[in-house]
Amino acid sequence: MAEKKNNFEEELQQLQQIVSSLENGKVSLDEALTQFQAGVKISKDLKQQLTAAESTVAKLIDADGHEKPLDPTDASAPKE
Repeated sequence: MAEKKNNFEEELQQLQQIVSSLENGKVSLDEALTQFQAGVKISKDLKQQLTAAESTVAKLIDADGHEKPLDPTDASAPKE
């Protein structure tokens, strides 16, 4: 059976637990390195998820139903 991928919140919680464990300093060097590597992988996964979400949010649908990218330099409200 394929391993179920954790959702964003679960992965963020795992990363927070790793950070707390490393800040605590009560793990061996080998365990700290293993946790650090896992944390880096989780961090990359979270960044990919955020980038995908940002891309989805940054699209506007014009009056004709066509997707239109959001211009971050234009603070005006979209025209209807």
